[in-house]
Amino acid sequence: MQTETLKVDQLSESQAAVELERLAAQIAHHDRQYHGNDAPEISDADYDALRRRNSEIEAKFPHLVRPDSPAKSVGFTVSAKFEKIAHKVPMLSLDNAFNDQDAQDFVDRVRRFLKLDPMHPFWLTAEPKIDGLSLSLRYEKGQLISAATRGDGAVGENVTVNAKTIQDIPWTLGARTAAALQTLSGRVPDVLEVRGEVYMTHADFVSLNERHRREGKPEIANPRNGAAGSLRQLDSAVTASRPLRFFAYAWGEVSEMPAATQLGMVQALESYGFKTNPLMRRCANADELLNVYRAIEAQRASLGYDIDGVVYKVDDLTLQQRLGFVSRSPRWAIAHKFPAEKATTELLAIDIQVGRTGAHTPVARLKPVTVGGVVVTNATLHNEDEIKRLGVMVGDTVTVQRAGDVIPQVLDFIPEKRPLGAIEYVFPKQCMCELKTALIREEIASGVDGVVRRCTGEFACPHQKIEHLKHFVSRRGFDIEGLGDKQIEFFFNDPDLPVNSPVDIFTLAKRDAGNLKKLKDKEGFGETSTAKLFAAIDSKRAIGLDRVIYGLGIRHVGDSSSKTLARAYGSFAAFHDAALKIASGDTSATEEMDALEDIGPAVIESVGRYFAEEHNRLLLEALAEELTVADADKPVSGSPVAGKIVVFTGTLVRMTRDEAKAMAERLGAKVSGSVSKKTDLVVAGPGAGSKLTDAQKHGVEVIDEDAWFERVGA
Repeated sequence: MQTETLKVDQLSESQAAVELERLAAQIAHHDRQYHGNDAPEISDADYDALRRRNSEIEAKFPHLVRPDSPAKSVGFTVSAKFEKIAHKVPMLSLDNAFNDQDAQDFVDRVRRFLKLDPMHPFWLTAEPKIDGLSLSLRYEKGQLISAATRGDGAVGENVTVNAKTIQDIPWTLGARTAAALQTLSGRVPDVLEVRGEVYMTHADFVSLNERHRREGKPEIANPRNGAAGSLRQLDSAVTASRPLRFFAYAWGEVSEMPAATQLGMVQALESYGFKTNPLMRRCANADELLNVYRAIEAQRASLGYDIDGVVYKVDDLTLQQRLGFVSRSPRWAIAHKFPAEKATTELLAIDIQVGRTGAHTPVARLKPVTVGGVVVTNATLHNEDEIKRLGVMVGDTVTVQRAGDVIPQVLDFIPEKRPLGAIEYVFPKQCMCELKTALIREEIASGVDGVVRRCTGEFACPHQKIEHLKHFVSRRGFDIEGLGDKQIEFFFNDPDLPVNSPVDIFTLAKRDAGNLKKLKDKEGFGETSTAKLFAAIDSKRAIGLDRVIYGLGIRHVGDSSSKTLARAYGSFAAFHDAALKIASGDTSATEEMDALEDIGPAVIESVGRYFAEEHNRLLLEALAEELTVADADKPVSGSPVAGKIVVFTGTLVRMTRDEAKAMAERLGAKVSGSVSKKTDLVVAGPGAGSKLTDAQKHGVEVIDEDAWFERVGA
């Protein structure tokens, strides 16, 4: 049994803390893949299950809610490739319903919150949930001023030039229908933020992939990835060449509302020239919502574009305002997801994939089968125990589920179709690399073995090396400009200037003879770009301790843990010495680390295991020779906010949320993600929601961003 299979009411406090740390890291990773890289790794259903699990644990252990809790986040931090646009009104996500009872519960919750009599009628709307990329369009005096992706809900990516290439997005708004002439006297609001979804039709997706095949370009996995990747191009000509569409269904800032209902607002958007979904309906109760859900589900395959559910909203905008928001979602709306699509096919083989943390994941190789319009050849089997639980053998006819247009999963096999030659799969006990390192099943919070087998080879394992290197140079790690995933892959496979460890990055110029001879002659590298890369690498030779710890890629040691460890030990030598002692079984060193806030048994065990491996120690010592590791900043004890508990909420303009947290911590403050009676100060920007309400309830001081800078003297 592993911790995540325990019921929430069976978890101890220490188990809950460990799992919340793991869930925060997992969900953040999948947010990066989905929102930041347009490359999801798990199904929508599995992602939703992670978030539900996190919420259930937080509900039972509210005092363990982490500052980086997934419940407080929407989307993902904007890419450095794009300029930022702060949303005047946050772009939030929706809670999910997965069955009819969830839909009925949603309606009942609305009634209870509004204290409506059971016989009191109120209207709702139902509309398809488009599977694309959310976009916010800002119009002033009827002219398109800017376009921004959702980003993290508060700040998005500026994709204005690209958005203007989409035919469904008008540059100028006007009252184009008789209905429009009846709203605002035929006048478009002076300020109107229109929100909707950029998507790609099935036919256009097929045509685009056919074109890519003819041109020798890689194919796109699915329409959602196609839409997201096309909109987030640095070259707008690429976006213009892609067949993108746009449905409008919501709004942000509006100077003067043209309607008093959800349906009326969508009709107004249509009258201004936007495409809206014709399947939207007005409903009087949960039964009518479910009838629309089933009707839309029945049409799903013939719509010509991807949807993954139906969205229910309270129609009356006054009631929406009264209902407000909870955490990252509105109380007045919910997304009723469709069940995953399934098919049967033959299991041809089981292969192993090795991830950055050494996890050995079994992958089913399948006889090609079409599931929901997509040809599937691979599916996940999760882990060794899952194969045993399913009882599946190579040669079986298996049922495959595809949910959320990502990696499908094997659900079961059909016993009566098992061939005589079916072969039982034996999970390897050693790593697939030439080191043949033993695979371990880590002991987890419940005190028993976990389900994932991992290789402890770390950087020495060739299967893990490249992923470790990508992590090493990532934004929260060494963040070397011009050395991203693509460049790491290039150098990793380059016969002349191989980069197989972090040390190789810092010896790259020396191995290039210091005169740019080797690198500048390679495709993609000129003399200027080569010199810039070497300069960028040199600029990271002096670096903070927290970034070094994070960059090592030690399992369970994320951004927050790295900062905690750096602040606690202060210097590289002190951290290195403590880690070596823990690796040797020193009880006092282990107890010292265990006493640190936010550092639990999983982190300590991982640090000990990492430093117990000789090749990891040698790598780190060689790396230290190339670096000057700055001691961690000591909190300023005499600052105006030293010792205070501070909460940041709403949209911050002069600094990012990460920058705000780092500044507060340098000044000796503790940053919290939630407001309680123990909170000393709330810094609220535009769009502050429930946290501002909580601050007022508890009598906590609230200031704006400018007042914060004035108070701390910055």
